[in-house]
Amino acid sequence: MFFAFIIQVVSRYFFNMPTGWTSELTVIMWLWLVLWGAAFVVREDEEIRFDLLYGSVRKGVQRVMVICTALVLIALFLISLPASWDYVTFMKIQSSAYLKIRFDWLFSIYIIFAVAVVCRYIWILARALGARWPGKKPHQTGPQA
Repeated sequence: MFFAFIIQVVSRYFFNMPTGWTSELTVIMWLWLVLWGAAFVVREDEEIRFDLLYGSVRKGVQRVMVICTALVLIALFLISLPASWDYVTFMKIQSSAYLKIRFDWLFSIYIIFAVAVVCRYIWILARALGARWPGKKPHQTGPQA
């Protein structure tokens, strides 16, 4: 992506011969890198959040907030998935201007991202409901040593 950007700058400003394929490649790579990274690379604690309210309440209230957030996000992404699928598959009729890549292939990263977000928040929900939630002690069974 960086090299395509450098080629674009050099060809436009030094040789006065702008190239469209470099701009298109940079945008495509940026789209894929951002959504792939958000789906599979960025950990939950690395996500950007406005957590002033979340950080100021007790662990039990935080747990309820996580459960509600997870349920809402799972529902919204699952509700939007069929329409997103329809749009992505419909876009096979068009392709990019310079590289001639079909738009359904270009936009398919969003479907991967949406499914990954649903899976991630199912895991977060299960963790918030289970004994491994930070601040909740696991149930003790049997005599203590």
